[in-house]
Amino acid sequence: MKTNLIKATFASGCFWCTEAVFQRFTGIYNVRSGYTGGQIKNPPYREVCQGRTGHAEAIELEYDPELISYKDLLQVFFTTHDPTTLNRQGNDVGTQYRSAIFYHSESQKQEALDYINYLEAEQVFESKIVTEVTEAKPFYYAEDEHHEFYNNHPLQGYCQFIIDPKINKIKKLYQHKLLPEYR
Repeated sequence: MKTNLIKATFASGCFWCTEAVFQRFTGIYNVRSGYTGGQIKNPPYREVCQGRTGHAEAIELEYDPELISYKDLLQVFFTTHDPTTLNRQGNDVGTQYRSAIFYHSESQKQEALDYINYLEAEQVFESKIVTEVTEAKPFYYAEDEHHEFYNNHPLQGYCQFIIDPKINKIKKLYQHKLLPEYR
């Protein structure tokens, strides 16, 4: 068992998408869908989806910094969603679908802010980045049916039309960083 793993938490719309993207990379382990950033303990999916709890659909993962850097994680995060739309990713609308980085250390916070500043200075996006950068709060695992959703339901319409393009994008841009079975 690896002992040097570091935790990272990201929200970039539907957690099915975010989970499917990050679990394909070498050096990333234990990717779990869930909820964070809200006001109540153990929020149920229905309440989160209705925007009643303040939580974001998010993923929590562990990564090996000897195999993949936090900057690499940030790069993947910003490449696979639109960080310029407030509380929205495509047809998913509401604060539960916000773009957010929940940092676990001051170094993660600073790296995230520096990377956002870099993207803004380089005008990578046409609009201003609205990604929230906030301290990690308790993370509540989503219900079992949400874990491994893309892997278990690749022919489901949402998976084919929303997640497949993200997977194809990471295969094109990051093939050398993907696990062999996902290249």
